[in-house]
Amino acid sequence: MKHLIVNADDFGLTTGINAGIVQAHLHGIVSSATLMVHGAAAAEAAAWAREHPSLGVGLHIDLWEHVLRDGEWVRTYEHCAGDADAVLAEIERQLVRFRSLLGREPDHIDTHQHVHRRDPVGDVVRGVAARHGLPLRDHGGLRYVGGFYGQDGMGGPYPEGITPERLMELIDALPEDGVTELSCHPGVVAADDALGGTMYRIERNIEIHTLCDPRVRARLARGDVRLGTFADFAAAAGAAS
Repeated sequence: MKHLIVNADDFGLTTGINAGIVQAHLHGIVSSATLMVHGAAAAEAAAWAREHPSLGVGLHIDLWEHVLRDGEWVRTYEHCAGDADAVLAEIERQLVRFRSLLGREPDHIDTHQHVHRRDPVGDVVRGVAARHGLPLRDHGGLRYVGGFYGQDGMGGPYPEGITPERLMELIDALPEDGVTELSCHPGVVAADDALGGTMYRIERNIEIHTLCDPRVRARLARGDVRLGTFADFAAAAGAAS
């Protein structure tokens, strides 16, 4: 049996993204989401999640964001400086905010734009995960798949990356052992919605349709894949670590 978590990032960023994640959970294969507690619609996202416990919710640690402009990566905002002490203090603030919004601990943590893949942020995030007993993306017994994405490494369009065929291909390739997280970014986004300058906009609408596609749902219904949350698979992830 393959163990799969389909996790939607950016929960709480906007009402449109909330709507996309909700739709992809109720009518598609999204089983989990990570909440951006500084997001403009974080309170709305948390209220919905409290009423729908079937959706696992973790913390999407948001320290800063970069976008590609004229071939260069430019930082558009930051919630803290880049030194270890500032990063730790900001993460703890976001954990406090998460508990205030949800009334419980997150069932996992990850970081916006994968900033925990490099130190010193990575070292701090790993320490927080260990101290609080929280599963961390692509760490320990958790395998991460980021191949469901509608842009290339330079921000150019890559529509073949978010088709139903691509998603089923990724599901077919899941290993039999351990737990795999497959990330996604659904959202209801207008063409002129800049989302605070983020590069990933129109692709979010396409992701909703793919995640809810009857062929994808039928693929999961074959019986060789168990869809769940980080909490559901805590024991399996621990055994594989």
